[in-house]
Amino acid sequence: MTALTRPLHVEGLQPLADNYDLILCDVWGVLHNGVKAYEAAGDALTRFRDKGGKVVLVSNAPRPGASVGTQLDGFQVPRTAYDAIVTSGDLTRLAIQERIDRIVHHIGPPRDMPLYNGLDVRFGSLAEADYVVCSGFDNDEEETVEDYRPQLEAMRDRNLLMVCANPDLIVERGHMILPCAGTIALAYEEMGGEVFYAGKPHHPVYERALAVASDLAGRPIPKERVLAVGDAIRTDIAGAVGFGIDALMIARGIHAEELGLHRGDLVSDHAQDWVSRQAARPTAFTDVLSW
Repeated sequence: MTALTRPLHVEGLQPLADNYDLILCDVWGVLHNGVKAYEAAGDALTRFRDKGGKVVLVSNAPRPGASVGTQLDGFQVPRTAYDAIVTSGDLTRLAIQERIDRIVHHIGPPRDMPLYNGLDVRFGSLAEADYVVCSGFDNDEEETVEDYRPQLEAMRDRNLLMVCANPDLIVERGHMILPCAGTIALAYEEMGGEVFYAGKPHHPVYERALAVASDLAGRPIPKERVLAVGDAIRTDIAGAVGFGIDALMIARGIHAEELGLHRGDLVSDHAQDWVSRQAARPTAFTDVLSW
């Protein structure tokens, strides 16, 4: 199956399942909303695995996969729903390890500090730093990019590399839409700063996830047998299309209001018209992830 100009509207995962051996599934907005798990999503992935498929969760969380697994346990996302977790935090750790002899300045909240667990990292002020890791806003409910403008200008003046540990621009938490590290990174890039993006939509996180899945399967899994599932056009869908794999878009996520879902049910023609105007188009779309 290849991406279509007008994507398929499916009622759940089941109509597509036999076409794929591997699902690379987004986490936030698909499996949970930052407050509670979506039971139907966990059930759908469990059913896919029961049929012999593999599921690797691919998240732009700025924390190691093990830390995300613990969080999912807290939301009561069943372990039966996935085989492994690959995060932008995992790739950020690799970037830090490559620069282990250099001084890093961290931008982000204390909850993201597990990113550095077990690494012999030297932290420093912005004036001392050789590079910067950005994992998000200190207070994403109140701050904006403008609060970080002086830091970004100081970084640009010193030509510091920013490693963006979460390329997402926004995320859904309960009924709120909040900014992520990608918003800060994009502002820095627009100012002329250099940014390394550790997660979706960039290829390295997909390459790692596919390698992990192939190891679990005991054989190479071809891209034509891989389906990405996510709710964000800019990261999940664009990343899948750029990597050359099919994508199932979850409509009732961060684009729900644009798709009119705040007013009621998903209308197929309206959704297809909206998707056709996007730079990246999914193979198919559904309301929520279900079987």
